[in-house]
Amino acid sequence: MKRLSLLSLALFLSLTQVFAQAKQDVEASFLKFNQALLDENVEALQSLTSKDLSYGHSSGGIEDQEAFLDVFRNKSNDYQRWDVSEVSIQTPSPNLAILRHMVDGVISANGQDIPLSLGVMMIWVKEKGNWKLLARQAYKR
Repeated sequence: MKRLSLLSLALFLSLTQVFAQAKQDVEASFLKFNQALLDENVEALQSLTSKDLSYGHSSGGIEDQEAFLDVFRNKSNDYQRWDVSEVSIQTPSPNLAILRHMVDGVISANGQDIPLSLGVMMIWVKEKGNWKLLARQAYKR
């Protein structure tokens, strides 16, 4: 009986470490994603998003990965400011993370600066050892 308890404890501690590492890795990918938005770095954005991406805007528009990347290829929008706060990350499994945060930002589109105050939920998945954004939905605050 004692042996089973030690094995259970070892498994629990091992899983706790795996989940903690997943949170750190997702947060690092999230920070890279935000910097890539500001830098308009299409290659970085492509490497950080899943081919199955569903990118929902607060306006109701939804883009797949190609449509999302085209915004940056075509310079349709220019992310001027993207201040993130209140980040929370849940890892229901070692390969899945739910990240929520608030954004105050400014995007230039069609010659106009558009202020944004958003809440965002992102779903990150681990694909071939790398964290990728699978889904994102924003809402106006």
